[in-house]
Amino acid sequence: MAARLLHHFLLLAALLLLIGGASSAGDVVAAGNGKVRMELYYESLCPDSFQFMVDSLARVFKDGLLDAADLTLVPYGNAKVDAHGAITCQHGPDECLLNTVEACAIDAWPDVKVHFGFINCVEELAMEYKHQEWQSCFQKQGLNPKPVMECYKSEHGHKLSLKYGRQTDALLPRHTSVPWVVVDSKPLYDNFGDFVAYICKAYKGRPPKICQHKQPGRGYPTARQAAEAGNRVGYNSGDFVLNDGVDDRTKRARANDN
Repeated sequence: MAARLLHHFLLLAALLLLIGGASSAGDVVAAGNGKVRMELYYESLCPDSFQFMVDSLARVFKDGLLDAADLTLVPYGNAKVDAHGAITCQHGPDECLLNTVEACAIDAWPDVKVHFGFINCVEELAMEYKHQEWQSCFQKQGLNPKPVMECYKSEHGHKLSLKYGRQTDALLPRHTSVPWVVVDSKPLYDNFGDFVAYICKAYKGRPPKICQHKQPGRGYPTARQAAEAGNRVGYNSGDFVLNDGVDDRTKRARANDN
């Protein structure tokens, strides 16, 4: 009798493990959605960066890129951090400011359709040498300026920039230029202009419009409209989180620091 009970208990335990395993596997698939990861490492006033974002990346959004890709923006580029935590940017203090503004936009509006609309607006102004008018993008995109304005003027904005700096500096292989585009964990080097082809090749689901060789349309919808409607990359550190213990000893880099 005892042996029979033990046999039934073991069968029940095995059945529960199988059910649990199947459920976990399903959860993983649902979380990933089969999308291809794409990361753009850039700096806000780099001509190659804003040209790529405005003339290439923005134009394919309306043709279904987000159906196939999870896009992550990393606004830092070739900036440097000194021993005291002050940040110096390749194109000067205005670039440091806009890098932080865009980091704050990502933090304030995690939906890529929203923060990309705002950032793309800022980069369009940069292309026209009007980047000092960046605050006009709040109204153009139908967004409340308060969270970004409060963020970029505070220590929180500086911490976000430091976080993106750590993420950029931890790339393996290290970035050698900007924009630095990574698709499906592979750096594209000088072939970043062909990022759509790499996404389409890696994507295993039903091909979106952009993968059907149709001409992408210009323009990007406002945030309000969007709401309605071979080498692998690694990192030499883990997750990149805000480090209050370190960053409390740092200060924001301003014009006179650069």
